[in-house]
Amino acid sequence: MTKKNWIACAIVALMFGGMGAYVGMHKEKEKVGPLTTTIAPGATGPVNELYALSLPDAAGATQALSQWKGKNVLVNFWAPWCPPCVEEMPELSEVQGHYAAKNLQVIGIGIDSASNIATFASKFKIAYPVYVSGMSGTDLSRHFGNATGGLPFTVLIGADGEVKKTYLGRLKFDQLRADLDKL
Repeated sequence: MTKKNWIACAIVALMFGGMGAYVGMHKEKEKVGPLTTTIAPGATGPVNELYALSLPDAAGATQALSQWKGKNVLVNFWAPWCPPCVEEMPELSEVQGHYAAKNLQVIGIGIDSASNIATFASKFKIAYPVYVSGMSGTDLSRHFGNATGGLPFTVLIGADGEVKKTYLGRLKFDQLRADLDKL
């Protein structure tokens, strides 16, 4: 390739790059639907499915999730390899302590192997029960409206067994506390 051809190619490439940048900056944002589907207020189907499960805890002992019926329950779907999941765990522990008197129980449903969750739980102080669901936890979260299977995903269930609200992504704790204060 001659020097003249190389310069011409470079100019054409710069022009295309500039046009692409211009179009990208001035293009209207596409309308994207919500990442979670709306669950009708008072939905209980997924809650019944949750309470029908028995899952191993981080120590390997199988626990019936029905033990939480009659309480306000904050179910947090998480994984040890998910940075926002790990970041919100200390605050979830604080929420557990603060709202325990308000009949709230935080539970974590880990989407990973039993050994990875056990290792994680032994390294970090978590003030609420953590259960192991493996990949089936992703399917369960989808029943609560998590269409993409994204993590973290959190579900607020009232003591009446009804879904009150779902949260996709790292929790905004001011909003969560406001929602909990309404229970």
